[in-house]
Amino acid sequence: LFRSSIKGKLMTRKDLQTLSESRDLDELITRIKNLTYNEVISKIPKPYSSQKIELALHDRQADLHYMMMQASGGSNVMFAYYLRFILRNLKIILKGKILGRPQSEIETMTSLHPEELIKERDIVLKALIAKDFEEAVSVLKNIGIGEEIEQAYSLYNERKQIQVLDLYFDKFFYENLGRAMKSSGDFSLHSVCGMEIDYYNIMSILRGKFWNLDENQLQHLIVSNASSESREMFTKMISADSLKSALNELLSTHYKGLVPQDENDAIAKFEHAFEHKIYETMNAQFVRIFGFSTVVAIVRLLDFEIRNLSAITYAAEQKIPSETVMAKIIIKES
Repeated sequence: LFRSSIKGKLMTRKDLQTLSESRDLDELITRIKNLTYNEVISKIPKPYSSQKIELALHDRQADLHYMMMQASGGSNVMFAYYLRFILRNLKIILKGKILGRPQSEIETMTSLHPEELIKERDIVLKALIAKDFEEAVSVLKNIGIGEEIEQAYSLYNERKQIQVLDLYFDKFFYENLGRAMKSSGDFSLHSVCGMEIDYYNIMSILRGKFWNLDENQLQHLIVSNASSESREMFTKMISADSLKSALNELLSTHYKGLVPQDENDAIAKFEHAFEHKIYETMNAQFVRIFGFSTVVAIVRLLDFEIRNLSAITYAAEQKIPSETVMAKIIIKES
């Protein structure tokens, strides 16, 4: 019942189109209040900013996720997905430390509400108030993620690509999700979560190729919980001599329809197509009335909704045209 009530309140393309036509944040706030976000949006203090709105939306998302997690009896898979909120904050904090941002600035970019819900605020707060990156990493070793971050930092120093940090945090997330999925007896979860793990692995290989990482570095990024069929595909992609050849390896797999014809901006086009596929897969779960995959689908569809709203909010603030932002959002065709 709880699931269907949340699914019934998800926004349509028409809702998002109306929001994207807002001339500024004030108009956007007025329009968004008429939808399901009135309570959370009303609490945002003026002057409005896209950052304040995005944090408020993430807090509401965390509340809903936490309620579903409690209702599902503390499922490992639900907790694995919940970790995304914590990892998102840690990414922002550590990137801020690397880039030398003052603590006060990093604080405006994060909300520790998701951590408070699961009583894990202290560790993230310690990372936030650490005097530098090294101290923050030593704090995080206590929760078993320090090693990944050290690997990410050494690769960052070598390549000077700040997105490397995203990959290592994502690796931690997907490995944890893979373990939770394997320990679950619900087979409907294997195809849903398995596709998510494939997404991470394929995108990591493609980005790694773009940054000219060597085969050994690429192997380090791979999440090992994938199926044997997927692992074979990753090995071929890693051995490919170029980004184009790596993408071509997908033409003999069930992901062939996602490979862009045009090489220009191929990674971004492939990523957008794959995210659409994940979105469609999540939407298709509701034929299974009793499968746990429907709970995961709600969590992921909410995730897409918050991302869409964040993109529209930023566009309203920066005066980006409606058609530009609507081309980037992921939603069912009306």
